[in-house]
Amino acid sequence: MRGKAVSGKAILVLCLASFLAGSLITSRTWTSQSHNNNHPIVNHVTASNKLGEFDHKLRKLGEGKAEDIMGEVSKTHKAIQSLEKTISNLEMELAVSRMSSVGNGVTLQKPKSYSNHTLQKAFVVIGINTAFSSRKRRDSLRQTWMPTGEKLKKLEKEKGIVIRFVIGHSATTGGVLDKALDKEEAEHKDFLRLNHVEGYHQLSTKTRLYFSTAVSMWDAEFYVKVDDDVHLNLGMLATTLAQYRSKPRVYIGCMKSGPVLSEKGVKYHEPEYWKFGEDGNKYFRHATGQIYGISKDLAAYISINSPILHRYANEDVSLGSWLIGLEVEHVDDRSMCCGTPPDCEWKAQAGNICVASFDWSCSGVCKSVEKMKYVHNSCGEGDSSIWKSDF
Repeated sequence: MRGKAVSGKAILVLCLASFLAGSLITSRTWTSQSHNNNHPIVNHVTASNKLGEFDHKLRKLGEGKAEDIMGEVSKTHKAIQSLEKTISNLEMELAVSRMSSVGNGVTLQKPKSYSNHTLQKAFVVIGINTAFSSRKRRDSLRQTWMPTGEKLKKLEKEKGIVIRFVIGHSATTGGVLDKALDKEEAEHKDFLRLNHVEGYHQLSTKTRLYFSTAVSMWDAEFYVKVDDDVHLNLGMLATTLAQYRSKPRVYIGCMKSGPVLSEKGVKYHEPEYWKFGEDGNKYFRHATGQIYGISKDLAAYISINSPILHRYANEDVSLGSWLIGLEVEHVDDRSMCCGTPPDCEWKAQAGNICVASFDWSCSGVCKSVEKMKYVHNSCGEGDSSIWKSDF
C-alpha cells in the first residue's frame, strides 16, 4: 500500500485491460460450455491457460511503468485477437461437422478421394467463373497469369494456392458440350465441376454452390471468385489476403452501391426491385462481381445455410445480401478493380501493382481473348513474383 504511486494514466490503462480480459472471460465461457455439450472440439484447458496468463500479467501491471503497461496491454490485445480467431475457427469446424452428419439438402459433387475427415489444406481457393462458350478465354488465362501443369500442382503444394475453372453441366447431361469439356479437363486438370445447370440467369445459384463445394473439398483460409475475363496478379492477391488472416470474418473486394433497375429489358434488371424501397434507390454496399473474396467462416456459413439463402437477379448483390446482416468486416480494396492500360500500367510503374484489372465498360477486359496478353505484359507483376511472395 505504501509502494510506488501509480499514475492516473496507468490506472486508466489498467482498467481498460481488466475490462477487455473480463469481457473475454464472460463471453467465451458460455460459448465454450455450449459447444462442449455438442462436440469435444473446444479445448478448455488451453483457453484456461491463456486466461491464466492474462490474469498473471494484469497483476503485474500495477507495479510497472506506464510504458510497460502499454506494452502489456498491446500484447494482451494481440493474444485476445489470436484466441478469438481460434475459437471462431473451432465454431466453424463444429458447424461444418454438423452439416456433414445431418445434411443440408444440397447435393455437392465431390471427388472420389474426398473424405469428411481429411480436407486438403490451402491458403486460398480461387474459382474462375467460366462457361462452355469460353474455351478461348480460358486459354488466354493459361497463357498469361494462370500457371498450368506441374506449375499449378507446385503452386498448390508450396504456396497453398488452388486455382480452378468453375463450371456446371449442360441442360442435356452427357451431350456435346459436356464431352468437349471432359476432353479439356483431361488435358489440363484445372476444373471444378459443379452439380449445376449452366446459364447466365443462374449465376447466384452457381456462386452459392461454388462456395459450398469448395468448402467441402479444401480447408482454406480464403475463397475467391473471379471472372474469366479479368487479369489477376497472384502474388499481390495473396499478399493482400494475408493482411486479414487475424480477422475471423472478412469480405473483400471493390465495394459499390449501384442503382436498383426496375425497368424490364435492361441489363441487370432487378425483378424484386420493390424490396429495395422507392424508385431510384440504390443497393446496399457489396463487392463488384468481377472479383471478390471471403474468409473461411463466411464460406462455411454459405455452405451451411445454402438452402435458405435468397438469390437476387445479380450474383454480386446476392452475396452481399447474404452477408449484410452478419458481423462481417467489409474491405473496400480499390487495387482489385484497376482499369486496363494505361491505368494499371501507370500504377505498376509507380510501384503500386494492382491485384486485378478489367474494363468497367465491359464488366471485364474488353475483347479479353485478344487483349489479355497485352494487359499481362503491361500490368503483370512478373511470373516469379508469386514464388517470391512471403505470406
